[in-house]
Amino acid sequence: MRWRSAMAQRHWLDPLARQVLRATGQIPAPSRQPPQPSCGEAPAEERHREHVERDLLALKLQQDPNLRLEDAAAVERAAALGWRLDVNRATAADWLRLPGLEPAQVDLLLRLQAGGVQLSGSDDLQRVLELPDAMVQAWLPLLEFRWYGEPALAAGPPSRIDLNRAPARELEPLGLGAERLNRLLRERGRGPFLDLADLQQRLQLPAALVESWIGRVQFRPGPAGPVLPPSARDR
Repeated sequence: MRWRSAMAQRHWLDPLARQVLRATGQIPAPSRQPPQPSCGEAPAEERHREHVERDLLALKLQQDPNLRLEDAAAVERAAALGWRLDVNRATAADWLRLPGLEPAQVDLLLRLQAGGVQLSGSDDLQRVLELPDAMVQAWLPLLEFRWYGEPALAAGPPSRIDLNRAPARELEPLGLGAERLNRLLRERGRGPFLDLADLQQRLQLPAALVESWIGRVQFRPGPAGPVLPPSARDR
């Protein structure tokens, strides 16, 4: 007992004595902590799980190129695999891969594209579809805004003009000109415009002009009766 007590008193100086005392249960073994990941590095198990999820998505996309992505994490994995969506050349199948996008919204985008209207960035996409910012941000890893041809006209003031209700004098800043302005008023008297694509098709407006209206106009339900062309006083 004296030997054991003496060793206990000096074990902190003798590594061999510490090993003997641990082996006989006289002092507890040191706790072993798993190695901690460095700052900004995910744990190995989490990294492995992410690799598995990415490989699984790659297999699904190979089997079904039109696969609908479930959430923002799936969007990031698809982007890491090299998938991209060219906003100004995307097909309906391309758009429908994005989580949360509705067929009616895809139809609007395709009608604008058919009219030559291009979107210059995520702000344009958000305004055209009136989407929450979080949804567009979730899509960004996949989106590419390539411009084809001449750049869009400069954006106008932030106030939004209601094209179904605004009087002629409020429509003048849109740069329509007298003839197109009269045609707009006559056409909306036959029925309110549904959206930018509907407006462009009915008035046969150039794409550059429509692009300059993104985020500047809105389309509330129109008045019940027809609207007369502006008088000389309103012009």
